[in-house]
Formats: sequence, C-alpha cells, structure tokens
Amino acid sequence: MIDDKIATRREDVRFRVLRLIEKSPEASQREIADALGVSVGAVNYCVRALIDKGHIKVANFRASKNKLGYVYVLTPEGIAARANLAVRFIERKLAEYNTIKDELDQLRSEFSDDGGAAKGRGG
Repeated sequence: MIDDKIATRREDVRFRVLRLIEKSPEASQREIADALGVSVGAVNYCVRALIDKGHIKVANFRASKNKLGYVYVLTPEGIAARANLAVRFIERKLAEYNTIKDELDQLRSEFSDDGGAAKGRGG
C-alpha cells in the first residue's frame, strides 16, 4: 500500500513536471520545485529520469538572462507520456473527488437526520 502511494506520488510529480516544462521550458529546477511544492532534489531526480527516458531534452541557448542558458524541451515521446499520465491523473482525481463527495453527502444526511442537533456538540 505504501509502495503504491509512493509510486502514485512519483507519477503525479512526473506529470506535473512535464506540464510545467511544457508551459515554461525556461524554468529552473528550483522554480519547478517551488511551483510543485517538492524539493529541488526530487525535481532533479525526476528531470534526469525524464531525460534518460527520452521524454525531455535540454537545449542550450546564449540569449538567455538565466546564467545557465538552457531550456527543457518535451520530445514527441514526452508529449505522449504527458498525455498518458494526464489520463491516469484525471482518473485518480475524479475517484478522489467522488469519494469526498460521497462522504460529504453522507455527513449532510447524518446532520439533517439529526435535525441540526449535532451542530452544537463538542465544539
């Protein structure tokens, strides 16, 4: 179960990194980490893995204001991977939404059955 959560979290980070790179190819790893709320080390690990898989490549350019002068570019394989990750991400988020919605509906039902008496308890 823990391994599944870790794998899911990593997949979500990969998806979000690919999305962010597609939108802002000039973003630094620090900027990506800040935007995603993860460590720079996690982004570095993810970016290296994406490069190794051929999903992104690094292009150098000299006209950059950034001292390093590079951009990340999604490859055709990276675009396909992002699309596949997006489908799984959306499915997971919809399942989470439905679980939360069901729980909220159940709570509303419980409280409306109480006639609102539970509102004044314990708080």
